[in-house]
Amino acid sequence: MNTLVILFMSLRTLRLLGLCYAEFASRVPKAGSAYVYSYVSVGEFIAFTIGWNLILEYVIGTASVAKGMANYIDSLCNNTMANTMRDIAPINISFLADYPDFFAFALVFLITILLGIGVKESTKLNNVFTALNMATVIIVVIAGAVKSNPENWRIKLEDIPEEYQSSAGAGGFMPWGMAGVMAGAAKCFFGFVGFDCVATTGEEAKDPKRDIPLSIVLSLVIIFVSYFSIATVLTMMWPYYLQDADAPFPHVFTETGMPVIKWIVTVGAIFALCTSLLGAMFPLPRVLYAMGTDGVLFRPLSAINKRTKTPLLATFFSGLLSAIMAAIFNLNQLIDMMSIGTLLAYTIVATSILILRYEEVQTPPHNGNKPLPETPYSVARQAFNLLGLKEPTQLSANIAKVTICVFFVVAMVCGALLRWESIGAGAGAALGALGAALLLLLLVLYRQPSRDVQHLSFTVPLVPLVPYLSVCMNVYLMVQLDYQTWVRFIIWLAVGYIIYFGYGLRNSSLNEEKAPVTMNGKPEDKNHVTTKF
Repeated sequence: MNTLVILFMSLRTLRLLGLCYAEFASRVPKAGSAYVYSYVSVGEFIAFTIGWNLILEYVIGTASVAKGMANYIDSLCNNTMANTMRDIAPINISFLADYPDFFAFALVFLITILLGIGVKESTKLNNVFTALNMATVIIVVIAGAVKSNPENWRIKLEDIPEEYQSSAGAGGFMPWGMAGVMAGAAKCFFGFVGFDCVATTGEEAKDPKRDIPLSIVLSLVIIFVSYFSIATVLTMMWPYYLQDADAPFPHVFTETGMPVIKWIVTVGAIFALCTSLLGAMFPLPRVLYAMGTDGVLFRPLSAINKRTKTPLLATFFSGLLSAIMAAIFNLNQLIDMMSIGTLLAYTIVATSILILRYEEVQTPPHNGNKPLPETPYSVARQAFNLLGLKEPTQLSANIAKVTICVFFVVAMVCGALLRWESIGAGAGAALGALGAALLLLLLVLYRQPSRDVQHLSFTVPLVPLVPYLSVCMNVYLMVQLDYQTWVRFIIWLAVGYIIYFGYGLRNSSLNEEKAPVTMNGKPEDKNHVTTKF
């Protein structure tokens, strides 16, 4: 089914990206996730951009899980809450939800209170939820396998009842074709982003340089196995066009005559959504804390409560913003906005790996090495490393940076051309030329000397190929999203840049001599924003 191919495409993208995250985690064991990673590699402005996108990711991630949980519980009650609220307080605005979802609002605030109490307390409860979550997955897979019928993967369009044919695609294993697979992969990308939550806990891990890379890789494997197994049994148990999007588990087990399993799985699914809700919101206060500490966002967000050892103001602000989003937007709008922000943030992470690997090695002036003259002839020769450089220099680093910038633009244009299914002869020729350009740019990067990374506990293999492919896939998935999502995203970026240029640029820690304070109350070495790792 389309669902399985979508999950595979999402995993392949996330697996490449997870390797990039793991290397960054071994370089920078700090709270703040990709924000801090980009801060140490590409500078403050790009770091703010990626941090602002991470805020969007986690706010909407929390709101979407709360919205999904509210819809799931409401569907078990015959949509009583939704029908009542539509009658009492309808919202007649096209880009908002049909009604204010106060139940989702309340769910977010309950999680906010739990996170404000402290990390240990919330972690213990999350461990219980996770154990129940995994038990639910196992029950679904085993019980579903008993009722599975492979014929549900080979349903022909003419065999589908007429009332469902308009929304059933073309039938068969991939009823909506490759275009449906890629559009679905762009939307369901958010389901695999849990490994980013691991990266935000750098200052709370016992051995972050070892534990975080290992946890990232393991989380990707567990996520894929769980999602793929569940998607397999659900689509084999019941035809895809008859699935209930709001509450798939109880619906499928009811239709297949397994009421006992239905209620076991229903309770387990609610606990699983609690786990997702807690995990979605957990990183957000820490990203706000990191950005507030560096001064690019309002500094009060970095205040740590002495009793709970958590950033209470950042936690409360996170909960309020997420709760409002959950109350006024519908689930599809939230998922699309989250996907585009996440994809851009992860694209910058992969790009940062390339920049770090090809960054100039600073050599002492007394070693006898003389800088190479940057003439057009030397640049042309060094494009394919005909100068025979063994270590990165200013010339090779500049060539790598220009190559990366050109590569990003070419990848965006290729993605835009592939967005349309029917490509004319002219567009096809342009696409072929751009594809050849991508291969040439990859060759130029491959020929540049890279830095020694043997001292790191984890490194991305096959650089520049792995981060290069990660950027290509992320950019392609971004252009699959509709224009309304791009409009909302551009507005979000505009608001962020107003805050940065109006407040952050003047109050940044880069303009102050005093070192910021970490979450454990000790002065933080400013090398975390100036040192090149």
